[in-house]
Amino acid sequence: MPYRSQKPIQFALPERIARLADLAYNLWWTWHPDAQDLFQRIDPLQWVASAHNPVVFLRDLAPMTLQAASIDLNFTEHYDRVVAAFDAYVRSAETWFGQSYPQRVKSPIAYFSSEFGLHETLPIYAGGLGILAGDHLKEASDLGLPLVAVGFLYTHGYFFQHISEDGWQESRPVTLKFEEMPVLPVVNAEGEPLMVSIELPGRSLHAQVWEIRVGRVSLYLLDSNVDANNPADRELTARLYSSDLDLRISQEILLGIGGVRALRMLGYNPTVWHMNEGHSAFLGLEQARELVQGGMPLAEAIRKVRLHNVFTTHTPVPAGNDEFPIWLVDRYFSHYWPELGLDQEGFIRLAHQVVGWGEAFSMPVLAMRFSAQHNGVSELHGQVARSMWRGLWPTLDEKQVPIGHITNGIHTHTWLSKRMGQLYTKHLKDWTPRLDEPEAWQKIHDIPNEQLWRARRHAKRKLAFYVRERTRQQWLHEGIHPVQVVAGGALLDPYALTIGFARRFATYKRANLVLSDLERLLALVNKPGRPVQILFAGKAHPADEGGKQLIQEVYRAVKKGEAGGRLVFLEGYDMELARYLVQGVDVWLNTPRRPMEASGTSGQKAALNGALNFSILDGWWREGYNGKNGWAIGTEQEYSDPAEQDLADANSLYDILENQVIPLYYDGRDGNQPTDGWLAMVKESISTLAPQFSARRMVKEYVDTLYLPAMEGSADGVEIG
Repeated sequence: MPYRSQKPIQFALPERIARLADLAYNLWWTWHPDAQDLFQRIDPLQWVASAHNPVVFLRDLAPMTLQAASIDLNFTEHYDRVVAAFDAYVRSAETWFGQSYPQRVKSPIAYFSSEFGLHETLPIYAGGLGILAGDHLKEASDLGLPLVAVGFLYTHGYFFQHISEDGWQESRPVTLKFEEMPVLPVVNAEGEPLMVSIELPGRSLHAQVWEIRVGRVSLYLLDSNVDANNPADRELTARLYSSDLDLRISQEILLGIGGVRALRMLGYNPTVWHMNEGHSAFLGLEQARELVQGGMPLAEAIRKVRLHNVFTTHTPVPAGNDEFPIWLVDRYFSHYWPELGLDQEGFIRLAHQVVGWGEAFSMPVLAMRFSAQHNGVSELHGQVARSMWRGLWPTLDEKQVPIGHITNGIHTHTWLSKRMGQLYTKHLKDWTPRLDEPEAWQKIHDIPNEQLWRARRHAKRKLAFYVRERTRQQWLHEGIHPVQVVAGGALLDPYALTIGFARRFATYKRANLVLSDLERLLALVNKPGRPVQILFAGKAHPADEGGKQLIQEVYRAVKKGEAGGRLVFLEGYDMELARYLVQGVDVWLNTPRRPMEASGTSGQKAALNGALNFSILDGWWREGYNGKNGWAIGTEQEYSDPAEQDLADANSLYDILENQVIPLYYDGRDGNQPTDGWLAMVKESISTLAPQFSARRMVKEYVDTLYLPAMEGSADGVEIG
């Protein structure tokens, strides 16, 4: 390979512990607690001050501190253990994929996504799509898939959220310093950075390629902030999801077309190209252009490209799909379609779609035209997607529309608390290699209630202390109003029944459903001897006025004196806060307007840690709920009137909360430990949901049902009509 990533910065490390640099520049440490403990052990206060960023941590440590660590026998023993585990992991050929498909270990899989949620120190993600992509990469690494990924290195990441005194979301800019992140430039033998270029109207756009190492997986990120570009183009990869159409289409051209060119320059020849949402769909055009330029007729080129391409849609509503007006496509592709042997009409026909505002060039349509396999991300979402896109296959019945489903799952070791992990290791024995096997989780029922609750209580206390300290820091450094201190969780009770609601604030997710009858809710949360607290967190997209108004509505309810601190809104939602929430709450609440939640995964993370789900029968919960492992809000009834649906769901929510959830937690409890009935439901939840909704099961399904047929060129599904 003519290019490689630059070597990690070595810092001022003593030779005895020099491999700390290798650990810092591979995100393997983020899902291995022993590696996290190793960094923390050097200087616990500095580890916290660095926001758990090992690159910053090692850079800022005093030489004397590092020298002392290098001669501490207890530390060096720990260091040797972690380094040995790391080396064994990255070098091992005995992986699930290598053992199951040895003939395919040199068949690269290219995974394209506009965002990746890997760790809070890398804020290049906006929400669930990115978190799912990050978990996909980590599990692909664990399983040994020959996977390589492509995305963007956003200069300004995603915004930091601040909530004003009146509840309005303020978007504070974040400027990333690449030298403080575990990203490395890709360079040639002379140390020159790898640059890719694409054509935009009247100019060439150049992008530098960076690498993040995720265990065994390489993630290559494109960055347009280079000297060769004009000032406007240098900002092209500055932020996620701009509402400016020119910027948006330019980003997606860079991701799809530039991403293909980057992989070619790196020496990759993928046998599978996986488009995680439609943002990268232009990659199909570039694949076809390569073949056409080599002398192949376009129709044959498209057929060949389709065989090796996979498209995953995450969007259950037409308005959520990227669509560009025809005039804009003309402007950006008039130079490109002749290289495909097409005229304007033929090019537009590749992704033509009539939408509410007129004729459009649809990215999902383009993705489906250039792929033979398409999937939604839950069983219900697969049904919704077939209904949405049935017009593309007019000769087929809806059930025959070639869109299947693979339900999302989570990367277990990223989201599992350390204490619960230790409990599982003690009682489930050899459970880690069998994460997706239901039989491996059956011994959950044999764990003594006292031990289970001790681990749960520890997580509840950690959450409470974390929230209080966050609020203290806001009080000290931002001078927030005393009412905001209470609204931010200063009065959080580590022993009360705690409900979490945290997700992107979009109107269809109905964060205000639990507030529908505020008087009734306040009576429930403040009942003597049976306190309940509800923690809200989440961001609205800066351009989503409806979402920001929803935050304001929730925040104003939280601030009410009658709430007594039992309702809390936590600003600045990120992966760190998410971990504390899913590990520390007792109940995970999810109230989307069915069937608009494609899948969701936050409730899966909560279930893994012993929280119980209390959710609408939408997305993944429709498959996970068995009547004994949590609660279902409402029914599967279809409503034509959203107001009627909201009223029915709100009534169901309140009735179940008052008559089932709270009594099961409190009635007949022994001291601070909930009832045996509650803990029995917790065990049922863990044993049924942890294996079924693991990313291990998910990625294996992608391999067996989608990737292998694509590798073999046998995935020739029904073409768009």
